[in-house]
Amino acid sequence: MTSPTAPLPNATPSVILVGVDFGLPHFDADLQELGQLAETAGYRVADRVSCKRRAPDPALFVGSGKADEIKMLVQSTGASEVLFDQALSPAQQRNLERHMGCPVNDRTLLILEIFAQRARSHEGKLQVELARLQYLSTRLVRRWSHLERQSGGIGMRGGPGETQIELDRRMIGEAIKRTKERLEKVKKQRATQRRQRQRREAFTISLVGYTNAGKSSIFNALVKARTYAADQLFATLDTTTRQLYLGEAGRTVSLSDTVGFIRELPHGLVEAFAATLQEAADADLLLHVVDASNPDHPEQIAAVQRVLGEIGAAEVPQLLVFNKIDAMDPANRPLRALDAMEVDGQSVPRVFVSALSGEGLAELRSWLAAEVARRHGAPAEQDPMRPAEAADPLV
Repeated sequence: MTSPTAPLPNATPSVILVGVDFGLPHFDADLQELGQLAETAGYRVADRVSCKRRAPDPALFVGSGKADEIKMLVQSTGASEVLFDQALSPAQQRNLERHMGCPVNDRTLLILEIFAQRARSHEGKLQVELARLQYLSTRLVRRWSHLERQSGGIGMRGGPGETQIELDRRMIGEAIKRTKERLEKVKKQRATQRRQRQRREAFTISLVGYTNAGKSSIFNALVKARTYAADQLFATLDTTTRQLYLGEAGRTVSLSDTVGFIRELPHGLVEAFAATLQEAADADLLLHVVDASNPDHPEQIAAVQRVLGEIGAAEVPQLLVFNKIDAMDPANRPLRALDAMEVDGQSVPRVFVSALSGEGLAELRSWLAAEVARRHGAPAEQDPMRPAEAADPLV
């Protein structure tokens, strides 16, 4: 007879979410974003655990008492895995798995899993594979802990376990080298395409923003494309570029939809997606899409700014596109479609839109046309970088 807490055959795997508050700002006590990531990866959230610590426990990250509590939750809920909102060291991960008797993973691996599921293009798959290999290379101590480690005879330094670890490390190292070489070819192809656009004096615009802010929806609305868009994290990973005609400027510009960012985006992923993210660094203008209906949008803006700094795109001019105003509380909706707000000590123009209803898209197109005309010396009715009046700040 099947235990009532045991997972049913072929049922959605359930997980326990764990977050530790170390006193850092903007701690997600409800583990809302980790829960969204888990659901995106195909898991069902069985329970959530939050705790406070001054510093991570070197062995178990959360300490032995909290680890016992989580182990009891795993047994009572029948969860198949435990997911931590913070990055775990290989030793902590191994110790937690031994203690709880089930797989234990962290936010980094969860994001890697989602990227692996969503990558469609050859380049995207290569980028995810590189990030996965780099992550796995740091986990060899856990992967091969089941092998015997015994001292050898005179002049010997280890047993078969040590030999296997070295073999696996060499194989992963060679795979990383091959993947990097293939990605380098892709990078050169993209550089050639960028030079061709520069020779044509093409004006390039890249959509950037926090994941699920609605970049692909705005992209589709502007260029009448059918790029996949869904209300989920990392719905699209591969860069898509289309031509956008701006009648008021009498020009066609190149518009690219890029991968979404997230707080604590694993550095390995930033490195692996360098070829794709280079589109943003080389753009003439960034449309920084923000979910205006999300109360945490200031923190999301800061997270995107940090990633832009990592990829060398911090100095590229931006337009903030506050999307999803249709989902906002009517009392908090802006009085004007265009204004400006301060980001990192600088005034950045802002436009309010709804990709769903179409509200504000005409103002967005007009702003882009005026900016393109200004950059190319054509007369414009007003400098879009200097709005006539600033609207009331968004609450």
